[in-house]
Amino acid sequence: MAAVLSKTAHLRRTYRLISSYTSSHLIPHHSNPIPIHRPLRQSDLLGSFRRLPRFLSTSANVQADSPVKDTASDSKSDQGKQKQSDDSQQSSEQGKPVRGGPISWLSFLLLVATGAGVVFYYDQEKKRHIEDINASSSAVKQGPSAGKAAIGGPFNLIDHNGRSVTENDFKGKWTLIYFGFTHCPDICPDELQKLAAAIDKIKAKAGYEIVPVFISVDPERDTVEQVGEYVKEFHPKLIGLTGDPDEIKKAARAYRVYYMKTEEEGSDYLVDHSIIMYLMDPNMEFVKFFGKNNDVDALSEGIINEIKQYKKVKA
Repeated sequence: MAAVLSKTAHLRRTYRLISSYTSSHLIPHHSNPIPIHRPLRQSDLLGSFRRLPRFLSTSANVQADSPVKDTASDSKSDQGKQKQSDDSQQSSEQGKPVRGGPISWLSFLLLVATGAGVVFYYDQEKKRHIEDINASSSAVKQGPSAGKAAIGGPFNLIDHNGRSVTENDFKGKWTLIYFGFTHCPDICPDELQKLAAAIDKIKAKAGYEIVPVFISVDPERDTVEQVGEYVKEFHPKLIGLTGDPDEIKKAARAYRVYYMKTEEEGSDYLVDHSIIMYLMDPNMEFVKFFGKNNDVDALSEGIINEIKQYKKVKA
């Protein structure tokens, strides 16, 4: 019984295979197939049985190779797509400029050009400013045209001959005034010698008469006699002035002169004071001051220039 069932099952499987084969190989395919109903002939069955083993082996091989081919095809397709994507991306990167960077070439060139323009403009402005300063400096006139300082004023003192003297006694003359004291160890003698040499040089070179004046800032010791003996040592035209301490203080304040006793030991002391010469015009108005740094030549040339400028303005 079992043998009969096994043969029956085997015949059923054979019939299904034959039916599948005949439907795909014996029945023709058309775009619009028309069913054909005809009985199977013995020759058809015999031919089918002969081709059945080849069909079975071919179907098995096709079914076995199909997944591999599909997988290889999919892999090649994926690789092709990936390669195409990489090529497209690489082409895009090579064909387009990289964006998002901090500075592009155009902005860099604009920055360099702007910087060069700023430097050039600054350099030109600096040169122009220097030229303006030089032109202004050369155009500035010395003496009264540059403005007058509030220096000078009335005074009432006594000269080395014992006569009362005021500022009005010096009007109509060019006057060079120096403040000092007769007990000065070195500074005052040096400055008075320079003053005396300068006025002689001015007279010889330009013919201008300058009145030299010495005013003491030590009225307690600088008596009329003391001052008289002192001025004779420097120049015969040097006028020495002393007086009441209050009048000396008033004159020093008018000429902005600083003085103060230092290193006092009884009756022996020094007086610290300003080391300046004041040039006064014929109206006894301040023209210019000359410090210790001016030598004889600088002092004489400076005074000559001031007098020339003064006369030019008055002309």
